[in-house]
Amino acid sequence: MREPEHFNFFTNQVLPELVGEVKDKDLRVWSAGCSTGEEPYTLAMLIDETLGKSKVFWDTKILATDISTKVLEDAQRGIYTSEKIATLPALWKQNYFKQVEDGSYAVTNKIKQEVIYRKFNLMEKAFPFRKKFHVIFCRNVMIYFNAETKRELVNKFYDSLEYGGYLFIGHSESLNREETKFKSIRPAVYRKI
Repeated sequence: MREPEHFNFFTNQVLPELVGEVKDKDLRVWSAGCSTGEEPYTLAMLIDETLGKSKVFWDTKILATDISTKVLEDAQRGIYTSEKIATLPALWKQNYFKQVEDGSYAVTNKIKQEVIYRKFNLMEKAFPFRKKFHVIFCRNVMIYFNAETKRELVNKFYDSLEYGGYLFIGHSESLNREETKFKSIRPAVYRKI
């Protein structure tokens, strides 16, 4: 739940909008630079909670990518210390985690099955995805790139989104209005219009 205003906007604005607009019930979300899995698991929990019983009619698998094999292995394990999950709602801890022997918490299989982890380098010349995404989260990744690399990446994100799709970036990041086709919606949230 880092940068919670993003998750609030995703839950209160983006998800209800997409639920009303996505005709084939195939909701495509990408967590790019997913690190140890906190972000994609949080998104999976939000989607599960928001869709409730109707979730069985939806394909809501989240693609989670990172360049590091090590962090992807940690993410797939889905085990977090009690400190890491301390700020989560009590109902989430009850519904989406189980305590393991050392006092840590493991994400339930129900949520783990909602996330597909893949090793992927955002510097690839072209993205290999067959379908476009409705939402891309790429937070606190572009701060490591120079201006030209960042511009190329943002253009690839734009091309990888459906019209009306959303790009979430970190609050310490921004897009140059003169160089991007994205429309700024709110701090660190952009839309393909």
